[in-house]
Amino acid sequence: MARSAANMLGSYGPWANKLLKEQPPVLSFRRQEFSRIGPWRRKARGRIDDLLARPPHPLMPKVRVLRREEADGLAIEHLQWRLPGGPPTTAVLLKPAGAKGPLPAVLALHDHGGRKYFGVRKIVRLPGRRHPLIAEHQREYYGDRGWANEIAKRGYVVLVHDGFLFGSRRIRYADVPASLNKGQREGNPEASARIAAYNQWSGEQESVVARSLLCAGTTWPGVVLQEDQVALDILCARRDVDAERVACGGLSGGGLRTVYLAGMDERIRAAMCVGFMTTWEDFLLHKSFTHTWMTYLPLAPRDLEFPEILGLRVPLPTLVQNCWEDSLYTPPGMRKADRILREVYAKAGASDRYEGRFYSGGHKFDLQMQAEAFEWLDSWLK
Repeated sequence: MARSAANMLGSYGPWANKLLKEQPPVLSFRRQEFSRIGPWRRKARGRIDDLLARPPHPLMPKVRVLRREEADGLAIEHLQWRLPGGPPTTAVLLKPAGAKGPLPAVLALHDHGGRKYFGVRKIVRLPGRRHPLIAEHQREYYGDRGWANEIAKRGYVVLVHDGFLFGSRRIRYADVPASLNKGQREGNPEASARIAAYNQWSGEQESVVARSLLCAGTTWPGVVLQEDQVALDILCARRDVDAERVACGGLSGGGLRTVYLAGMDERIRAAMCVGFMTTWEDFLLHKSFTHTWMTYLPLAPRDLEFPEILGLRVPLPTLVQNCWEDSLYTPPGMRKADRILREVYAKAGASDRYEGRFYSGGHKFDLQMQAEAFEWLDSWLK
């Protein structure tokens, strides 16, 4: 018997891949039985909502302003709010200093990167000395920039918050059993060696978190989405924000969060998904090991292809940026995902509202990609 090509499930891979026999999946807008966007979206989005099993949406939290400052032409607010579970969320809001009237806004979503100790700080540049690990991170992925600052300078109110289990929302060693924390202590938490140790430990705990959330009747993508929607509530409620001109975007884990948030929430009028786009087949056979449990929504592949979760927003403007040498995906997977989104937007008569762009190089949101993304965003929100 011929040996199957190497894949994540070994000799079980071809069998598992055949389980996705309905192509397009049963709720894909590309199927012949769906012709009207509204009824299709209600059905498909309702199904994804059921699968997400989000916790009950909390009331609007009280937002505390911890301090205000100005730097590099930006007014900066350091914010904090409480959610029903876990430690308080910290966030940073940036906008042009002295700006008048409601402005368009961006919910800037930080990456995962296997580095849960940091959240907000990965994509902002604050006054004072950057932590050496943040400087390294921004050089590697963002052209040595805090991209949230750069887009704020263009005339946007930008909110960046610590996502579920990152930064201020991370799990502390002292709050888990000794059998899990391996004797680790916070000590001086800002020491680079301790941060590296925490990032390794928190990565190893992902399967524990995912299993525990399933036992609570929810999912990791559902919890992440809910927390991002609370941040969106806060952003849209501000008097300095035009709630009809709100976008979201981010690289990597920020791109993943964009898929779910922009796909499921109509308030996102423009979406920038950077470095997170492929197909369920690509995850299944080739790349599931490289990605967080935040990605995987049980049973969803029967209903929609992965890019079609983002496609639930059609015909709203959507930008996807991919890099050919990004090791987190295969080129065929990225090409197929792009083709699927083009087909969805074409069927909706909105081909001009989808942009799928490819770049040389690896996993990144570099200066060229930022410039093109920001210009694209200006074209839709200004």
